[in-house]
Amino acid sequence: MKKCLLIELKQLLGKGERMPKQKIRIKLKAYDHKIIDQSVKRIIETIERTGAKICGPIPLPTKISRFTVIKSPHADKDAREQFEIRLHKRLIDILESNPKTVDALMGMNLPTGVHVEVKL
Repeated sequence: MKKCLLIELKQLLGKGERMPKQKIRIKLKAYDHKIIDQSVKRIIETIERTGAKICGPIPLPTKISRFTVIKSPHADKDAREQFEIRLHKRLIDILESNPKTVDALMGMNLPTGVHVEVKL
């Protein structure tokens, strides 16, 4: 994250601008880490083809939900089983975007199971 901030500061100081350009933030969530990594790779390749500058992917903390259930439907409460679901998250910042970048991102088809949030 520090590298992204340094890039933005250099751009501001070099151009003499007071306000940074519009930044697009893409947040991906998925239960399968392989699918999310493939999706991130495809998004980055698409963004780089349009000539935009990116920062990331930044791995965010994995949310682990654990569930404990009783094995037996009757009595014997000591016998339990535990299950967990892991929610993997990644963050991509697009620092200098252009209309081509937005069009390319809108036309992308990502695999089922990947949740995408886009903030401007």
